[in-house]
Amino acid sequence: MGRGRTAPRTAPRTAAAAAVSAALIAGTVVGLAPAAQATPSVRFVDIVGDGGTVLKANVVTPAGADGSHSYPLVVLPTSWSLPQIEYLAQARKLADSGYVVLTYNVRGFWQSGGQIEVAGPPDIADASKVIDWALANTPADPRHIGMGGVSYGAGISLLAAAHDKRIKAVAALSGWADLVASIYSGRTQHVQALGVLDGAATLTGRESPELREIFDNLYASDLSKEQAMIDWGKKRSALTYVDQLNSNGAAVLLANAWGDTVFPVNQYADFYQKLTGPKRLELRPGDHATAELTGLFGLPNDVWTDTQRWFDHYLKGSDNGIDREQPVQLKPRSTGGYEGYPDWKSATATRRKITLGGTTTLHANVDSGADGGIVFLSSILDQFAQLPPIASIPLLPRRWAAVWQSEHYGADQRVRGTATLHTTLTPTDESGTFVAYLYDVGPLGFGRLVTHAPYTWHGRTPGEPFGVDLDLFSTAYDVPAGHRLAVVVDTVDPLYTEHNPSGAQLTFSSPADDPSYVSVPLREQ
Repeated sequence: MGRGRTAPRTAPRTAAAAAVSAALIAGTVVGLAPAAQATPSVRFVDIVGDGGTVLKANVVTPAGADGSHSYPLVVLPTSWSLPQIEYLAQARKLADSGYVVLTYNVRGFWQSGGQIEVAGPPDIADASKVIDWALANTPADPRHIGMGGVSYGAGISLLAAAHDKRIKAVAALSGWADLVASIYSGRTQHVQALGVLDGAATLTGRESPELREIFDNLYASDLSKEQAMIDWGKKRSALTYVDQLNSNGAAVLLANAWGDTVFPVNQYADFYQKLTGPKRLELRPGDHATAELTGLFGLPNDVWTDTQRWFDHYLKGSDNGIDREQPVQLKPRSTGGYEGYPDWKSATATRRKITLGGTTTLHANVDSGADGGIVFLSSILDQFAQLPPIASIPLLPRRWAAVWQSEHYGADQRVRGTATLHTTLTPTDESGTFVAYLYDVGPLGFGRLVTHAPYTWHGRTPGEPFGVDLDLFSTAYDVPAGHRLAVVVDTVDPLYTEHNPSGAQLTFSSPADDPSYVSVPLREQ
């Protein structure tokens, strides 16, 4: 916000169109899959939601269900911009295991009525109305109700569980708990992610006037509307209602991907630590919703397997051991196996500092070549080919990029958790932006991106130094022996809105009484 430029929206909308088309193809494939013998019953229904808004839904019941006994209920709200058949493959699997499953298109998208409220009060009221309908019209057991979903469905499920005590278990996959920390972390607009969300909503739904105003104010960097937007986001964040959620006692499974460019993992990990009931945190390689994608086709998928195990234990009472496993399950980006920890903090056994010594002045407004990548594409490449964004560290122009490097490490450095940057910054203007990157640098000087994060300030006195503390996005990455880590700072990244006026300069220093550094979290070696 402040004096950043209005972002162009054509490219993100094109990307959104491609993503939605792929999702529709996926849904069609699932819908046309040949039926197995004694398949669950599937019927499409209309449900009257809050204020009379009609929600399009489908109900999947176990084969042979005749009303003689009840089944646990699982409710799955759809993801942002996806149709109601999104979860059909998983719904059939759950029904085969003895669940009534109800999936519905959230208001404002596709054939459902209303406008897009972004998990606002009408969406939360809708979730309760859907549960009411299921209890009245299906053999659902009112004592055993779960909710879950991917992305938008995850966020709505968490919020619904905080407001409706009937919900006993939640599986929130690639979702958010803190909307402000997701799309405005470091006080910086995540403009590519915003463009994808906006474009997808335009293609498949009907934005409410309030949502349109929020998008426009974010694009325009209208600082006078900042507090109103933060308040809007907090109302739509489960973090705001965590005490209610804890009081209600729902068992909460959170799953996300290290490279999620829409809902970064930091906000999920922070939220996880505030939960006091049964809980589990799973983090894997990938980008937004890519870890769950194959499961929507009905293919084997770790996330959906654990989702069913979670529901089986907390809704059906199955003694499947998920409650006795280490509750934090991390799959590093550079190895194949899962690592279990008793809590999030235990993933980090120690910390190693990289000193950011000396005084360095950057000229703003030019992309140095150090970037966080491209929304979706870069983290998908990292997920499937272990190819994160790469930069030649020796060739980064020092006029526009500050670079500090560690020594060569004699053993693998297993980065686990949240790296933090502390420095002293002296700007030439009251507002500005920088982006900090951490790279794994090999013998030829090519750096593979480990993590990064943006930082924006407003209202500072030009020429007056101030301290900066910034959490980089959490990750799990193994730096090979013989490599080193490099810290790079520049002022332009296509993922984010930049707030540096033309000709601005940023000076980073390391006072003797307050040295600058990056603290790198490491697993026990």
